[in-house]
Amino acid sequence: MKTGFISSSNSLDHDTGEGHPENKFRIHSILDRLKKRNFKQLDWSKPGKFDEIYLKKTHESKYVEKVKKNFPSKGQTFLDGDTVISPGSKLATLDAVSSIISAIDLVNNKKLKNAFCAVRPPGHHAEYDKAMGFCIFNNVAVGANYLIEKYKYNRVAIVDFDVHHGNGTQNIFFSNKKVLYLSTHQYPHFPGTGTHYEKGTYNNILNIPLPAGTNSEEFLNAYENVLKKLDEFKPEFILLSAGFDAHYRDPLSNINLKSSDYYEITKRTLVSSKKYCAGKVVSILEGGYDLEALAESTEEHIKAMIEFKL
Repeated sequence: MKTGFISSSNSLDHDTGEGHPENKFRIHSILDRLKKRNFKQLDWSKPGKFDEIYLKKTHESKYVEKVKKNFPSKGQTFLDGDTVISPGSKLATLDAVSSIISAIDLVNNKKLKNAFCAVRPPGHHAEYDKAMGFCIFNNVAVGANYLIEKYKYNRVAIVDFDVHHGNGTQNIFFSNKKVLYLSTHQYPHFPGTGTHYEKGTYNNILNIPLPAGTNSEEFLNAYENVLKKLDEFKPEFILLSAGFDAHYRDPLSNINLKSSDYYEITKRTLVSSKKYCAGKVVSILEGGYDLEALAESTEEHIKAMIEFKL
């Protein structure tokens, strides 16, 4: 089976304005890189439709309706201090959610080995009832709820290696014993959450805060704690919040990973997934704001997914 690559041209129409770090060139950089590599075992597709009921199982209905009403007919408006929306943001936002749902269907039904969703806006800062940190809807959280509701899974793990803590994902699942949330992130750093003490109602949260300056060896050693927790939880499906902003070149962080480290992180996670969920892994793009580093790191991530043998 092939690895899936799911993306939508609508993601390019989410216009955040000149100078905003979360911009369309992020997706362009990934697409350009992968087209040059021309991976034979990469299956390219677009997202399908999804039932909005899953969006409202993750977010407050009033918030979902508020967002839909706030998409402007022209220009730009703000949902919070740094989360911008434009006319093209509506379809981009819906396609981001749809991408992870489409990927889950394809992987769960054995049409794909695993899958990566190149989407924007990102999602892991989006709370139950508010936008935050470039994020409108929490894509990976919707995916987890979809797995629980549609496919009746009882153990879904979300591994978040974005350099920023996924406060929204943590809060949405803080008291949900069916979801394990694991995060490696720089601390203290935006958004200010993600201490060791935030463990979840059912010990279903594992935060691994890392100091500024953490290097590759230190990060990978710390990541072993993620794998140990996965061994304890024995997930039936794994979702990855794949942020590539812990790269040493990223302008919004101070962790010193190299592009090749994302190959190793991905490989180790996939090996772990083989034990419990037959490699059922779907990854979705979060952060990564140096275009060259983002493209390189995403290539390494996808390369590991392609090379993984079930």
